[in-house]
Amino acid sequence: MDQSNRYADLSLKEEDLIKGDKHVLVAYHMQPATGYGYLEVAAHIAAESSTGTNVEVSTTDDFTKGVDALVYFIDEANGVMKVAYPNDLFDRNLTDGRAMLVSFLTLAIGNNQGMGDVKHLQMQDFYVPWSMLRMYDGPAKDITDLWDILGRPRVNGGYIAGTIIKPKLGLRPEPFAKAAYQFWLGGDFIKNDEPQGNQVFCPTKKVIPLVYDAMKRAMDETGQAKLFSANITADDHYEMLARADYILETFGPDANKVAFLVDGYVGGPGMITTARRQYPGQYLHYHRAGHGAVTSPSSVRGYTAFVLAKMSRLQGASGIHVGTMGYGKMEGGKDDRNIAYMIERDSADGPYYHQEWHGMKPTTPIISGGMNALRLPGFFENLGHGNVINTSGGGSYGHIDSPAAGAISLRQSYECWKSGADPIAFAKEHKEFARAFESFPKDADKLFPGWREKLGVHK
Repeated sequence: MDQSNRYADLSLKEEDLIKGDKHVLVAYHMQPATGYGYLEVAAHIAAESSTGTNVEVSTTDDFTKGVDALVYFIDEANGVMKVAYPNDLFDRNLTDGRAMLVSFLTLAIGNNQGMGDVKHLQMQDFYVPWSMLRMYDGPAKDITDLWDILGRPRVNGGYIAGTIIKPKLGLRPEPFAKAAYQFWLGGDFIKNDEPQGNQVFCPTKKVIPLVYDAMKRAMDETGQAKLFSANITADDHYEMLARADYILETFGPDANKVAFLVDGYVGGPGMITTARRQYPGQYLHYHRAGHGAVTSPSSVRGYTAFVLAKMSRLQGASGIHVGTMGYGKMEGGKDDRNIAYMIERDSADGPYYHQEWHGMKPTTPIISGGMNALRLPGFFENLGHGNVINTSGGGSYGHIDSPAAGAISLRQSYECWKSGADPIAFAKEHKEFARAFESFPKDADKLFPGWREKLGVHK
């Protein structure tokens, strides 16, 4: 059934919709199934995303038609369609009237992903008007709070050198805590990897006290504050709270140095919002494990990594992994820096919409996946700054000297880029950075041809 006469109005102007402040706008890449018209399918998507069904029903009244989602733009040649969703369509909390991300996803990604007349459909961008934006939580903590703890300026406090305990599974409590101590002697931030939690061989109530002891010893030895991101992910709300409460109790006077890591893609928006609301005093670390199932550049369904990151800021994530922009081991390219810009800036351009955040706290880009000291200068140059958290597992524990030396090499890499120095010349004056060349020779050969001769390495 062609519903374009009701669920499409191509006379609507985007600038008027934005000025009106009454619609959430969503841009999709869409291709109809064979035999279906573009506008016909676009209107069907809008219908299924809002008030419609595949037949005429007797219960529809004039008010219902007033909250229809409307296709307001199509570009069939480039496979682009845009839909305006009235704010009133979206569910609100009983308890406080605030907006919920699950409602946005239920409408904008819900049934339309499985319709038979749709061959491809992927959300590329969305715009949230001020009238809706102010109804989302947004982050309670941001990178400035971590800079405070580390004793740095609140403006351009710089690079936070972090790691992931490796191997990500298989260590018992004592080796795990020892690995944490070894890194903290040189670095700032340690996170649990996404599957680390309460394994039978490494129970939370045994490993967490040992990790806190390692943190205290490292702080005593270095005279510097340290940070730990603890995984509290769980299926059950009460289990997640139990993990979080135990960790805070264990760290006691140093609880401000604890972030909570939540696997937000597999756990869902409810888990992120629960952590954000129950623990507003903690930095909320959104780990996106599993996201590639829908966000991979090869995907033609679901939504993109850009959309995932933008949604995380609405929900209240203090930081989210954004990939390595082609400089690490994961999928991605240099233009992925726009993901970082959207979540960290107060005014930013997405692929289809400009977004004003109206003072909502930023979400920190977290850089992880195959990074080391040699890859970082190019990454910083591409991004244009180093105000990120970088968790380098192999880049720290794979350093030829020690995890602490690996951590120091990461920070030196940032200092090298920030000073505009030539990396080879910088390495001659900075031992840990120089030894990173020997630690990761394949990267060194690729990025800095002739480095052996220049650094006097003969093996």
